[in-house]
Amino acid sequence: MLKRISLFIFVNILVLITITTITSLLGVQSYMGSSGYGGLLAFSVIAGFSGAIISLMMSRVMAKWMMGVQVIDERSPQGEYERFVLEETHRLASVAGLRKMPQVGIYHSAEVNAFATGPSKRRSLVAVSSGMLERMDRDAISGVIAHEIAHIKSGDMVTTTLLQGVLNTFVIFFSRLVAKAVSNFVREEFAMVVYFLTSIVFEILFSILSSPIIFWHSRRREFKADELAAKLGGKEKMIYALESLRHTTSLVDDRQKSIAAFKISGKEKFSRLFSTHPPLEKRIERLHSL
Repeated sequence: MLKRISLFIFVNILVLITITTITSLLGVQSYMGSSGYGGLLAFSVIAGFSGAIISLMMSRVMAKWMMGVQVIDERSPQGEYERFVLEETHRLASVAGLRKMPQVGIYHSAEVNAFATGPSKRRSLVAVSSGMLERMDRDAISGVIAHEIAHIKSGDMVTTTLLQGVLNTFVIFFSRLVAKAVSNFVREEFAMVVYFLTSIVFEILFSILSSPIIFWHSRRREFKADELAAKLGGKEKMIYALESLRHTTSLVDDRQKSIAAFKISGKEKFSRLFSTHPPLEKRIERLHSL
């Protein structure tokens, strides 16, 4: 799960900047702004939710591209590992009541991890690392896959999109207010340029400052996904999977920060505010208490 949210935020910021830049160049923002705060708020809502929705629609494609996921051919899986991952994913998806089987893939990495993403339950992707297939047994892998299926079943990416849309609205609205205030202190001929540049800078800044809210939401969803996974594949198997992951956290690849929230496990962060995962110990303790 660690990579899901960071990729979403990263793509969202890029899309958001693109949308607001284009609308600025076309004069849309100035037109909406002429209606006062109501017009600016309307523009912020439209642009904010558009950025979040576009990011959601791109999530599966971006994950494949950035992680180098090789999707398993359902008609002819190659080798024992591919066949097991494909069959176990489809089995758990059926238990979860998913009507459309997710795409299943493997990405080549020494890390021990897996992730799920996609714009909807019908267009989802579950991918596991080659390192996990080499270092974990089938029961542990099954528990990890159950956790990822739980994220798909719960529609976590959609709820994240709605929350991100709300945050984007505030980001755009307040960045424009700050930009307007700053542009009032420069000469009139430079005001538009200063307004445009300042709004972009504060858009990025406010997006980063608001990201801990998404991370907090992600940490809450991890507990819920563990609980649902325990129902799908068995509590003991889920606990065993998390115990196995706890011994391999040094193998988590955190170099690609932009997709850090996809995975089931992540390294401990200096600041818990920017961590997408609760500590594995707490997750295991929560499952024991069920």
